Amino acid sequence: MPVPPASVPPEGTGHVQLPPGGPVAMPSPPPGAGQADTGSTTLAVLLIGPAGAGKTTVARLWAEQRRVPTAHISLDDVREWVRSGFADPQAGWNDHSEAQYRLARRTCGFSARNFLANGISCILDDAVFPDRPVIGLGGWKRHVGPGLLPVVLLPGLEIVLERNAARHGNRRLSDEEVARIHGRMAGWYGSGLPIIDNSHLDAAQTARALDDVLARAIASPPQW
Repeated sequence: MPVPPASVPPEGTGHVQLPPGGPVAMPSPPPGAGQADTGSTTLAVLLIGPAGAGKTTVARLWAEQRRVPTAHISLDDVREWVRSGFADPQAGWNDHSEAQYRLARRTCGFSARNFLANGISCILDDAVFPDRPVIGLGGWKRHVGPGLLPVVLLPGLEIVLERNAARHGNRRLSDEEVARIHGRMAGWYGSGLPIIDNSHLDAAQTARALDDVLARAIASPPQW
């Protein structure tokens, strides 16, 4: 019995060959002096900020409004895939919560590379701390690639406290914890990363500000 060619997928499996996901390269700036059109560029974006900064809301809206296919991947959502044995950092940061955080971040990186390899942009959101570069930006760069564009969302403390108060479940933190996280995030000032203060911006305005920041980042990538 003749063997079918390897390039022909077995009937009925619905198998579609997809490009493998590799490290993401920096997007090329547009030819000429014009500003990059972020709406037609395949991008890998990391939106950083404290709890209550509006990362997830802005990332979701930005992804929904783009003219090209775009996925939103939230680290918190992926962490919460663990239903039994979930190690909640609010109960104390320990080896289990650290391991689950690292595993979630690596899973997000794999997912982002696979989407990007197949022409779908990605925006990831995570509360990355500037004083933990090895497991923060360094980890994201390893898992996604050097083309990842980090942007910091950092409204004022009073805004973050107000937004956190409207949260529910294990995503709502104490005021003391929110203030501590916000204080650590201030370390991003002077880091060279683009920072958006969205204290007086709604989600739509912040998404537009993010587009402007990314257009500049493509033309002149930040050093990180």
